[in-house]
Amino acid sequence: MEHGRIDVGAGVELAWQRLPGQGPTVVFLPGYRSDMTGDKAQALTTLCTREGRSLLLFDYAGHGASGGRFEDGTIGRWTQDALAAIDRLTQGPLILVGSSMGGWIGLLAALVRPARVAAFVGIAAAPDFTETLMWASMTPNEQASLMQHGILHVPSAYGDPLPITRALIEDGRTRLLLNAPIPLACPVRLLQGQEDADVPWETALRLAARIEGADVQVLLVKDGGHRMSRPQDLALLERTLLPLLRQDGA
Repeated sequence: MEHGRIDVGAGVELAWQRLPGQGPTVVFLPGYRSDMTGDKAQALTTLCTREGRSLLLFDYAGHGASGGRFEDGTIGRWTQDALAAIDRLTQGPLILVGSSMGGWIGLLAALVRPARVAAFVGIAAAPDFTETLMWASMTPNEQASLMQHGILHVPSAYGDPLPITRALIEDGRTRLLLNAPIPLACPVRLLQGQEDADVPWETALRLAARIEGADVQVLLVKDGGHRMSRPQDLALLERTLLPLLRQDGA
């Protein structure tokens, strides 16, 4: 596995790892406050190593081993990070695999580089979550405090309180996808747990309905949670990804 850092400006470097191999290149896009060391990233590494396929892992600014402050991040900023990693570190067709927030970022990246994206896989993909999940769940007092002070810390089931910034909310509003057709023509696979406490499983159905391409499949896991990292979930990810990797006839 190769590894390194790329400079994306403002004194920020993104950490990346790359596995050389045949294309299309699998690109993993982590979720909010997640990084390239998690179970799904490791499962993809194992799969691509076994199959001789190329893989790119990276951390957004303010995440994992990358530089920058998490609080300075927005959906637009992290999408630019993804595009920088893709443009500088990959060639040829791509299969984007986006987890939670990474699903939103992966969709935005696919819309910017449609000619390169051979397929998209969402794992509990969370487009529009800054508006539909974060902002909508705040009380009027919390919303007012966020707008006045620029940041709000909310409890998290995954560790320290989540810092939500005004910039994150306002930038997210300029990148909403679920209220209009999504001009994506590549094969799309959406894996979604129905016991997901963070992203309502109906989001996957809304997303599938908005995508204009015909080759869209939603795979619901009745007892699946948000992380989708149990052995059976990772096995489903592998079963989903393998036919997409082999579309080139390999």
